[in-house]
Amino acid sequence: MACVSCLIAATAIAPVLPTAALAQSFPSKPMRIVVPVAPGGGLDPQARLLGRKFQESMGQSVVIENRPGGGSMIGTEYVARSPADGYTLLCAAASLASAVTLYKKLSFDLQKDLVPVSQLSSNAQFLIAHPSMPVGSLKEFITLAKKQNGKMNAASGGTGTANHLVLEMFKQRAGFQAAHIPYKGSGPATIALMSGEVDFSFAGAISMIPHMRSGKVKALAVTSPAPSRLAPSLPTLASLYPGFESVNWYAIFAPAATPAAIVNKLGAEIAAAINSPEMRDFMTKEGADAVGSTPQVFAAFFKLEVDRYAKVIQAANIRVE
Repeated sequence: MACVSCLIAATAIAPVLPTAALAQSFPSKPMRIVVPVAPGGGLDPQARLLGRKFQESMGQSVVIENRPGGGSMIGTEYVARSPADGYTLLCAAASLASAVTLYKKLSFDLQKDLVPVSQLSSNAQFLIAHPSMPVGSLKEFITLAKKQNGKMNAASGGTGTANHLVLEMFKQRAGFQAAHIPYKGSGPATIALMSGEVDFSFAGAISMIPHMRSGKVKALAVTSPAPSRLAPSLPTLASLYPGFESVNWYAIFAPAATPAAIVNKLGAEIAAAINSPEMRDFMTKEGADAVGSTPQVFAAFFKLEVDRYAKVIQAANIRVE
């Protein structure tokens, strides 16, 4: 009987051993991090810095490969269809969560074909207005927006972008209408605001600080749950609308069938990299909050983000062809 028990126990453990051994020897060859947008912006430098930290800690070269196009879906699909061995990873932004609802005709499934590994960082956005707008606070802005219901207009970096979706979320929660004017990128949207073409918009916090200091824009609120360390006096939108949260974030994903042991190892390596002085200093300069979450925590957060933006997209009837 004892031998039978041993055999049963050995059989139960056997499938686990190869996976554990695989994770222990991982990585044994060069790795690749795919960035689904063109070089520049916030995504690319974080991926490159992470690649350098991986190379230092794991002893393998890491290639950063930009595969832009299709609203970042070309590079994303490439990773989703790559071998599920941990050697090809995706560095994606928060727009991936909204893409689940926005894109109806993808040839792959964003939730089923990718597995969350770790969130690298989080960046708040500011609600900003043209300096000529006769408001001095968030409450005064909302009062004016409701009074002029539908007459104000707001810029975004394009339909379905992070600053468009937080705009729609804000309108829905505050209960007013405003015309959405999409531009080809956040840069042109900011220029349009400063020139007076539009009344207000949402934009990345770090990029707005110089314009706030020069008086070219008027910042009224921050989209993160807690006040921004870049402008601690600004109120959060959550202070008026409990639960309001919309932040841009960058994160790492892997093909869905990647063994859990490898995903967990990658998550631990990312957490160590994020906590390094080099990456902490970089995040501070970029106005970002370092995260480095576990795969399990990030998976739960990603699901919340998908659900959050699905409600906004459906309520506003936003479509991206």
